[in-house]
This record gives sequence, structure tokens and C-alpha cells, in this order.
Amino acid sequence: MKLDYLQALKRVDAARGAWVLHGQEPLLEQNLIDAFRSTWQKQDIERQRYDISSVADWKTVFNALNSLSLFSTQLAIEVHGNIKPDASGLKLLKSYLQQDSDNLLLVVMPKQDANSLKSSFFQVMDANGVNVSLVANYPKDRQQILSIEAEKLGIKLANDAWQWLEQHHEHNLLAAKNSLMRVADTFAEVEIIQIEHLYACLQDQSRYSTYDLSDALLNGNLLQSIKIFQYLIASGEPMSLILWSISKEMRLLMQLFEQPQNALQIGIWKTKVSLYQQALRRLSPQRFLTWPQLLIRIDAAIKGMSRENPEHLILQAITEMCGQTLFASQHA
Repeated sequence: MKLDYLQALKRVDAARGAWVLHGQEPLLEQNLIDAFRSTWQKQDIERQRYDISSVADWKTVFNALNSLSLFSTQLAIEVHGNIKPDASGLKLLKSYLQQDSDNLLLVVMPKQDANSLKSSFFQVMDANGVNVSLVANYPKDRQQILSIEAEKLGIKLANDAWQWLEQHHEHNLLAAKNSLMRVADTFAEVEIIQIEHLYACLQDQSRYSTYDLSDALLNGNLLQSIKIFQYLIASGEPMSLILWSISKEMRLLMQLFEQPQNALQIGIWKTKVSLYQQALRRLSPQRFLTWPQLLIRIDAAIKGMSRENPEHLILQAITEMCGQTLFASQHA
């Protein structure tokens, strides 16, 4: 059986047999594991944890599943790792699943690729266990998940505040939850949280992020962009992350220039389309010809593969995106 995160949350109390959780959303993984542990505690279910470092470890897991302690009637075994059972392990898994046991095997794995999801282990889980994919690919799903988090904190957000929150965190649910916690503490008396509350609260951190740099670049604000860049460097932000942000915006602008009607399809937020369009009107298409090579040079400089100064090159990229030129000549 395949379930998504929200479906899985509703079935935690009655979970038996074997479940596998996999994905790249730490908030969803932690919430589900916390829900399981809370249920086990309430129901006096003995819990054991195993970390799989080799295929042989699976034999230990299945031996434990079949041997209750004198003081337990039910057992929950939590397994963490990215190593799937081999043929003999799968035989033990199938045997366990056929027993109709009240015990629970909970396997927690990182994100799996398409080939892994077609493996024998996942085929057995799909047919006889529960397979939970910890993803939230659509805005509606992410908002629903974060709405539950907001409800736990006792706050409500206006519709456009939800859009702003997701845009600000670019799909990072854990970071968005942390912001909800911060705004709940800061504006405890406010009935409906608006964008200005989120903005004021998050800006109160007195620091800039790469998202602020992206906004300043798209607005063509050179002085603000340099200020934010200098702050990020001084606060120890990885140069590779700064490059990633600049590279993403450059590539989106180049793609939008080639496909002006496909803004949403190439990954630009609906609320930001006009900002990218304004940036395109400000920039000369000839500039785009130099950008790919400049990004390659920055990457090489960061990795120590050239003698160029990565900070100087990033400053050059910032001025390019703001429609200005750092040097009189590109080769100066």
C-alpha cells in the first residue's frame, strides 16, 4: 500500500506489520517518527532501534522481531539506513509479514531514486506493507502540511501570507515551520498573521539571506546587492551557496528570454513573474552571452582550480545582473 504523509499521519495509531518511510523532507520524517514514538509510549509498546550498516544487520532485526521480551506483548522496531535486505533478508521479511503479527517494523530511509523504488524490497512493501513517500511536490500539499503546523502553534495566516511564506523559503518546509514558530512567539495576540507580520518578524533577525540577494539582483539594486553579498561573506555563508543563488537567477532570466510565454513552466513563481520581466527589460541580451562562462569561472575559483579571486568574480556577476559593468572591459 502506498500512502502520502497526511494519509500516514492518520494511520499511525493502528500501524502494524512493516512500514517504510523515505524522502528528502526532514520535517515530515521527524513529525511521523515523533507520532509513532508517542503512540508506542501511550500503548506501552516496547521500542528498539537498529542502524543498518551492512546487509547482515537485517538478520538481527528479524530475530528481534520474532523474540518479545518477558515484559512486552508488542514490539516496535525502528530501523534507519539505506541498505535494503538481500534475498535471504527478503525471505525473512515475507515470512514476518505472513505472520499477521501485532508488531511493527518501521524502516526509515533517505530519498530513493526510481530504480530503487522498483527493487524487490519496495515491491514486497507495496504489496504487503506500507510505503510512505515523504514528499510535498505541490503548493496545495505544502500549505496543508504547514497549516497543521500553524494550528499546533495556535496561529492563522492570511492567504497571501501563505504564498509569501512559501516563496520566501522556496519549498523548505522545515525552515517555513521555524518561521511559523518565530511569528507565533512575536505576534501571539494577532488574530490573522499578514505578510507584514511575517516580513517584520523575519527581518528582525538582523541578517540577510541568499533570498534577499536574489530579490536585490532582480530589482537591479546594485548597492543593496553588494551590501547583502558582503554581509553573507562576513557571516560565513558558503561561497558555493551564493553562487548557486546567482546561477539560478541567471539561468531563469536566460530561459525566460528564450521562452517569454513559459515563465511558470520554467519554475518562476507566479507572484514573481513581473519582477523577472522587468529585469529582462533592463538587461541587454548581449550580456547573457558572457554569463555561462562567468559562472564556470566562479565555480573553478571557489574550488581552487584557478588563481582568480572568487569574491571579485561574484561581484562581477552581481554588477552584470544589475545591468552595470564592474570593469571598463570584460577582459580588463
